[in-house]
Parts: sequence; structure tokens; C-alpha cells
Amino acid sequence: MALDKTGIAKRAAQELQDGYYVNLGIGIPTLLANYIPEGMDVILQSENGLLGIGEFPEKGKADPDLINAGKQTVTAIQGASFFDSALSFAMIRGGHINLTVLGAFEVSENGDIASWKIPGKLVKGMGGAMDLVASAKNIIVTTTHTDRNGKSKLKKACTLPLTGVSCVKKIITDLAVVSVTDKGFKLLERAPGVSVEEIKHATEGNLIVEGNIPEMNL
Repeated sequence: MALDKTGIAKRAAQELQDGYYVNLGIGIPTLLANYIPEGMDVILQSENGLLGIGEFPEKGKADPDLINAGKQTVTAIQGASFFDSALSFAMIRGGHINLTVLGAFEVSENGDIASWKIPGKLVKGMGGAMDLVASAKNIIVTTTHTDRNGKSKLKKACTLPLTGVSCVKKIITDLAVVSVTDKGFKLLERAPGVSVEEIKHATEGNLIVEGNIPEMNL
């Protein structure tokens, strides 16, 4: 069966490494804060000025002054620091973020990402996503494999306005884990119970399948 958002976040959390500084985008990526492997030292950075994000607060214990970039209430770990947006973006643009996890509307087979605008919908702007995709050392996308109309989000070429070009390294969806190569999407893992044929059917871009594809270990 396809994963839910929590399942995608749990699998994405396996990409974290000890000592990483990580920025989590709006949506599914924010859920990773609850699934950092026990004993691993990972520092979560928010572009609105918080270094050291903790898990989401328990019901009734939220501090309205502590929010992430998606305006969700969060907690802060011991030793967390607060600063203005200028310093936050200096961290990002200076290449100090090891990993950025973003949501996306579309990802192309060469790693382009469209994540900020759908034509006809009013938005305030791209926000910090452009800086993140241009500066982070590693970009992972977490999203559903298809949109609500059943159309693939893993495209031959993006049709929506781009956030960044040739920057995405890996995509974790409700159906699969794929890496971006110079020949297209390479299938690495399947969601439990999901077949390779189902993934092929849901992928518009070129999908490379080599050997036996293991199920995700969740």
C-alpha cells in the first residue's frame, strides 16, 4: 500500500546523518522533526530564525512565539538559538546547511524542481526556497508520487514555474524512493506492498529499474 505522510517522513528521516544541519520545508518535511533516529545529533534550522527545532509540542503545551517557516508551533531543544532572517539566510547562502528536505509540485528527470507556484493561485512569492535549492549541499524532495488528479509529479520536464534547476538528488514518495541520475529517475526502493509496475505507471519521466528492488524498511 502507498505510504501516508507520516510514512514518507519516517523514510526520509533515514537520510539524516549525525552532525547534520538540516532545513525542513513546509508540509511533509516538517514531520521529520518527530522521527530523528534516537541518539543522532541533528540540528534543524528554520529560515525564519531558529536553530535547534525540536519535536512538535504536545497538545496544550504549544508556545505561540515558537513557529517554523510554515507557521506551525514547534519546540526548541536545549541550546537552541534565535536570530533575524538576515543571519538565517547568511547560514543558508553560506553553504552551512548539509541537507534540505522540500515538498514539490513537480520534479523533472534531470532534477529540476517546481515547488512554489500553481498558475491561477495567488501567492506572495517564492520565499526562501530559491536560496535553499541554490545553496544546500543535498536536496531531497518528499511528496506524493501523483497529484490529486492522478497525474505524475515525477516528470520528463516540469510544466510549472521552477524553483531550481538540476538540484534535486533524491525523491521519497508514497510509492518509492528514487535518485536523480543523468539518465533519469533510478528506482531504489518500493513502498511495502507496492509493485514495480505500479511505480512505472505512476512515473512520467524515464524510470531506470535495475535488478531486484527492495521494499522500504520502516
